[in-house]
Amino acid sequence: MAILNILHYPDPRLRRKAQPVAAVDKSIKKLADDMLETMYQAPGIGLAAVQVNVPKQVVVIDISEDKSSPLVLINPEIVARQGKAESEEGCLSVPEIFEPVTRAAEITVHYLDREGQKQELQTQELLATCIQHELDHLEGKLFIDYFSTLKRQRIRKKAEKRQRLSA
Repeated sequence: MAILNILHYPDPRLRRKAQPVAAVDKSIKKLADDMLETMYQAPGIGLAAVQVNVPKQVVVIDISEDKSSPLVLINPEIVARQGKAESEEGCLSVPEIFEPVTRAAEITVHYLDREGQKQELQTQELLATCIQHELDHLEGKLFIDYFSTLKRQRIRKKAEKRQRLSA
């Protein structure tokens, strides 16, 4: 396994739409494994392939305290949403920013697992929020897109400054 480089906002590659995975083969399984290792090392609770410069519909999530429950979602699609809930979110691609975002309180998602098997998951609370956040990445959308224009501009300036200082 390998630690992958996580893209940081305002990198334009974060705005690319991910393409469906044609077949769950060894390369996709390795990608998922590398993404999990990268996510755990970051540390985070979710990571989309777009964030590691791979425009494929692959997401990894683990919201467990001891990092023992990895979830791999390939070609995920939310098929039902219910209610609304607001929770504070952060993002490995937008470091140091944590803000409340309103999303569906409960969702049902269809996806392929790491073995290529069709799955359906009904979930709520943190896992529902995390799945919606990561699926936004697959559409080229960031959680900061839910903020006001002024707040997004401030975040962009802060991100650009951080990039200059780290270069």
